[in-house]
Amino acid sequence: MEFHASTNFELYPLPPRVFFTPHHGSASDPQQVHISIAGIDRIRVTWITDDNTVPSTVEYGTEPGTYLAKATGDNNSSYKFLTYTSGSIHHVSIGPLEPNTTYYYRCGGHGPEFSFKTPPSTLPLEIAIVGDLGQNDWTKSTLQGLGSKDYDLLLLPGDLSYANNRQPLWDSFGRLVEPAASRRPWMVTEGNHEMESYLVGVAESFRAYNARWLMPHKQSGSTSNLYYSFDVAGGAHVIMLGSCTEFELGSDQYKWLVADLAAIDRKATPWVVVSVHMPWYNTNYGHQGDGEGMRVAMEELLYKARVDVVFAGHVHAYERFVSR
Repeated sequence: MEFHASTNFELYPLPPRVFFTPHHGSASDPQQVHISIAGIDRIRVTWITDDNTVPSTVEYGTEPGTYLAKATGDNNSSYKFLTYTSGSIHHVSIGPLEPNTTYYYRCGGHGPEFSFKTPPSTLPLEIAIVGDLGQNDWTKSTLQGLGSKDYDLLLLPGDLSYANNRQPLWDSFGRLVEPAASRRPWMVTEGNHEMESYLVGVAESFRAYNARWLMPHKQSGSTSNLYYSFDVAGGAHVIMLGSCTEFELGSDQYKWLVADLAAIDRKATPWVVVSVHMPWYNTNYGHQGDGEGMRVAMEELLYKARVDVVFAGHVHAYERFVSR
């Protein structure tokens, strides 16, 4: 297993420069295209259109311009946030797919052709890890670095767009990452900057995040898109925990994690990887103790399951340590 870790080294607050990437296609063309793992041999394709009559269909095949298969997803959806209304959001699961194979695909019968490569069926596996990506100068250099690597999938442990209630920033983020996120599976979990509230005193929610970045939580027995797990490469089990939802003893996430860990066959699964937004240990001056409650609740579970490695974001500096 090979990992490439990166985090944006940001000062506080975020720098004012943000890359607003406009949409230049027609209302029917797909935009903000990204893919994610939706099962052992399935990929979910997600995209947005301005035209709500575009069908949620994906045509795909192993040769450019030749689509021998077609899949249809659920009816497209949208969401409102104050005066903002999102475009039509499409989610389509395609497969079964062959491992380590390049597929070419078209979304909704319109626009350009995209391509992606499926992860391998056996180890070794190359994973890229990016934390707190945002939309600024560091984002640009991070994406350029990703472009130089032929990784199999990407983990992003929270703080994606830094929209912070400004919904058009979700759109510009989707366009910004599309060249990378449409080519390899991006598996994400939520961070504190995905928590949004449109009125003071109104409970914060993950409305935009859940609508746009659907992950395989149902496939892993989770009732929430904020935490889930998936298997990849025939020997790795990846657990994406939710720092910003309930995690205490007896919570739904806690009970789900107990069951998920218990179901792992370590003889067939040499690698168990965990990703979480808020680190449980941190020597940096920023965000001290933010993950302490979750550490107290869940750390012993990970030790007993002999989890191999944990990746976290939140703190905008690189640090690693070994627990013995």
